Amino acid sequence: MSIHKVIKSTCGGCQVGCGIWVNVENGQVTKIEGDPESPLNKGILCPKGLASLEYLYHPDRLRKPLMRQGKRGEGKWQSIDWDKALDIVAKELAKAKHAHGAESVVFIFGSFKGGFQGQYLRRFANVFGSPNVASQGHVCFVPRLNASKVTYGYYAIPDFDYPPHSVIVWGKNLSENLHHVYWRLEKALDRGSKLMVVNPTEIREKDRADIWLKPRPGSDLALALGMINVVIHEELYDKAFVENWTIGFDELITHVKDYTPEKIAEITWVSAEMVKQASRFYTTHRPACIQWGNAIDHGINNFQTARAISILRAITGNLEVPGGDIRWSSLPVDPLDPALGLPEKIPPEMRQRKVTSPAKILPLTSYVLPQDTIKAMRYGDPYPIRAAYVQGCNPLMTYSNAKETYQALLGLDFLAVADMFMTPTAALADIVLPAATYLETDDIVVPAYSLPIVQVQQGVTRIGDCRDDYEILRDLAGKLGLGENFWDTKEECLDHILEPAGISFDEFRRIGVLIGSKQYRSYQSQGFPTPSGKVELYSVQLKAWGFDPLPTYYEPPETPHSAPDLYKEYPLVLTSGKRGCYRHSSGRQISSLRGSNPEPVTYIHPQTAGSLGIADRDWVNIETRRGTIKQRAILAADIDPRVVAVDYAWWFPEDGPADLYGWERSNINILTDDQPPFNRETGASNLRGILCKVYKASE
Repeated sequence: MSIHKVIKSTCGGCQVGCGIWVNVENGQVTKIEGDPESPLNKGILCPKGLASLEYLYHPDRLRKPLMRQGKRGEGKWQSIDWDKALDIVAKELAKAKHAHGAESVVFIFGSFKGGFQGQYLRRFANVFGSPNVASQGHVCFVPRLNASKVTYGYYAIPDFDYPPHSVIVWGKNLSENLHHVYWRLEKALDRGSKLMVVNPTEIREKDRADIWLKPRPGSDLALALGMINVVIHEELYDKAFVENWTIGFDELITHVKDYTPEKIAEITWVSAEMVKQASRFYTTHRPACIQWGNAIDHGINNFQTARAISILRAITGNLEVPGGDIRWSSLPVDPLDPALGLPEKIPPEMRQRKVTSPAKILPLTSYVLPQDTIKAMRYGDPYPIRAAYVQGCNPLMTYSNAKETYQALLGLDFLAVADMFMTPTAALADIVLPAATYLETDDIVVPAYSLPIVQVQQGVTRIGDCRDDYEILRDLAGKLGLGENFWDTKEECLDHILEPAGISFDEFRRIGVLIGSKQYRSYQSQGFPTPSGKVELYSVQLKAWGFDPLPTYYEPPETPHSAPDLYKEYPLVLTSGKRGCYRHSSGRQISSLRGSNPEPVTYIHPQTAGSLGIADRDWVNIETRRGTIKQRAILAADIDPRVVAVDYAWWFPEDGPADLYGWERSNINILTDDQPPFNRETGASNLRGILCKVYKASE
């Protein structure tokens, strides 16, 4: 007799956390459908979610632990059992700790996927004794989160459902990378909302935009300061809100006087008239909201860009009003809750020994920076990192200056990687551990932004000998004599996480979702959750920490303005983009996803291409001072002729491990730099707005 079940769960293909129904027939997962009852995605799934079964049952999935045979990166492996694999990992981590100190081991995790994977790894690192946990948070979401908290105390979310009278989509390709927000935007536009797009490259949203600004990549902070200048100069701000609910407005007036539309036009390539028009558009069509994106995070001005946009929201009276950028009630479950990571296990003097000095970045952050991690591996500065444990991350593709990353990983005494597939990074490892997909594990998912909800994730099957991240770390802790710091079962851990909600995980399976409520004008009764209780335009807190109290624009390195001589040799400005079918470097081996975007592409203006003898679909070389990569040219009439947009995180699973899957050929991070200047508050390196040149390549 056939047994068919439909299980409510949450997609783990990316950070969004869409609600799904998992169809299971006699223990086999047969279909993934969007859950129409999910408040987040209302039944809609993106290509990554629809490809979940291809991930789950892919023939190239890692199914057993592997031990390296031969030289590192040679591509030779032997299958071993879990007990032996964890014995080796435990032995090597303990060896490094004994010889060089616990700080000689770094723990690296990948992009946020809505769950608690990062906190499980932090917990392990803390009980092991290492202060070195590296993430990509410094260039992904964290700058916007912390800037929001410093300015008004919380992360504001656009209230599309009201709807707003106008929307700004700034540095985000919603249709490709945040589909559940895209359809909310579409509904708002259908109900009469107006739209402004701020993006130097063509995105689908521009087709319905009333205004489209195309700033020079990397100059967003200057544009935001220019808009603040116009709002103040033309008295377009909300006088009552500014007077009653902000501090530092007089200082802001003085500060932005020099950021005139004319000066901003020179910096950003957006005309002075368009800067004025954009400012008037935003302030005269209220309530208004701003949907910002990851592009804001990719440079040396990332934190202060988010600060300036937060200030723009505040002085125009668009905070906590229906149709504006609103606050939601807090949730009982927080994936960033530091308590789950057991930070008290590391004494303060060891915490100070992080490879990223705490004095270098905001005290709000606990990660160490990739560039500092690589420097410690490669040169022993400030001390040697000799071993690394990598969880669901592919640094060879995602860290800046990939050639330096390669040399650093190659020189480690020991490298362990836990992942679903062999990747260029995993191909350099000594031990590779097969990680479970989201369909194979129970968890609690809290999406990073868009709606404050908590959703259940339920494992429905297991493939091979795969284990989920919690199980791996729990068992590894046991091998190291640290097992008392982990619960015996994953469900016990999830019960602990749900304690503030007053429910068990078994109860949560039936409930399925917890959702916060909108908080309109909550500040009128409780103030803002900042030291002053008001929106801090001028931040005394930042000043005390040694950072700019008001957003100040710094010209990034390697631009037409900061490096005019280099500009003569490298006359184009590079930006980058992510395709909606891929999650960073993942998905290139998935047939349906690869079929929709089979090759890495670089978008270039027809006029520029013509002057270089490049035709549509030609292979081209893109070169910076660090190196050269090869991608296919696509002619795009709407891109600025001075800008090229290069695909991100490309590698080729079909090339095989002996070649590290063609990691160098089209990898944009061959072109990026890991040298200063960095962002002062977050440590971000400059990933956009870099000078490059493009020329036709051989086939």
